[in-house]
Amino acid sequence: MSLAINFDDIQLAAQRIKGVANRTPVLTSRTANGQAGAELFFKCENYQRMGAFKFRGAYNALAQFTPEQRKAGVCAFSSGNHAQGIALSAQLLGIPAAIVMPLDSPAIKLAATRGYGAEVITYDRYKDDREALAKQLSQERGMTLIPPYDHAHVMAGQGTAALELLEEVGQLDTLLVCLGGGGLISGCAVAAKHLNPKIRVIGVEPVAGNDAQQSKRAGKIIKINTPKTIADGAQTQFVGQLTFPVIQELVDDIVTVSDAQLIEAMRFAAGRMKMVIEPTGGLAMAAAMQGAVDVKGQRVGVIISGGNVDIAQLAKYLA
Repeated sequence: MSLAINFDDIQLAAQRIKGVANRTPVLTSRTANGQAGAELFFKCENYQRMGAFKFRGAYNALAQFTPEQRKAGVCAFSSGNHAQGIALSAQLLGIPAAIVMPLDSPAIKLAATRGYGAEVITYDRYKDDREALAKQLSQERGMTLIPPYDHAHVMAGQGTAALELLEEVGQLDTLLVCLGGGGLISGCAVAAKHLNPKIRVIGVEPVAGNDAQQSKRAGKIIKINTPKTIADGAQTQFVGQLTFPVIQELVDDIVTVSDAQLIEAMRFAAGRMKMVIEPTGGLAMAAAMQGAVDVKGQRVGVIISGGNVDIAQLAKYLA
């Protein structure tokens, strides 16, 4: 069965986003290396435009709209980062945007999405079906629906994060990537395995939301209830129809970390690396530094997926 994207799609996405998306920094920390017993390379997507990797996939998708699609507008559903990625991309490309977001999204994410000029429609994440709401809205208005992860153009855009990392640091033994719906890890796995077939690609989920881990082991998509975790970007109930085959074929393993471990990662990032990361953004870092994956003696890529955390909330976590 052929996968939804290939390496050529990621290279084309890299050309589309060049000069628009930030080429984010790769940071290192001797303290982190000492703790992990490995050489860690942090790809810092918290320094991406709108504060997360989601801008890559959103811009890659919207840049391919026809003139008719641009005029009619884009509709999306998201807990926050895809919302902001779509809203900013739409603003840059002159496309109207309507976005379905949970009522309890971090205030910073709701404010930023509106700030980029998108219309926000809220829903209750524990009761309503966001996908159904967005589908209905897009049909009523004739808008193009761009889902947060289960879309080939989105997946290809996200894969540019791993492409940039490997171009910058060369061969790696292991690549750790946070996992919600699977858009980031599927794109990154395609890029990484093409450039180095021997690399281990490992997904990291919150303990409470290990639907992808269950799905990979069962060989089919397992749906769970909305997980209660501070990693709001990984509160997905199931992986995508397009992302799952990539996860099955190219992702070597999926591990989990606890909310307490995420707080520890956020504390380390703030205290030792002087950077703000959101809980979901710390999934891969927590796995590398707190022993969820054996990386001893290896060169390891760690994708920090984003930094959009409410500052008051961050202070509570760190206290």
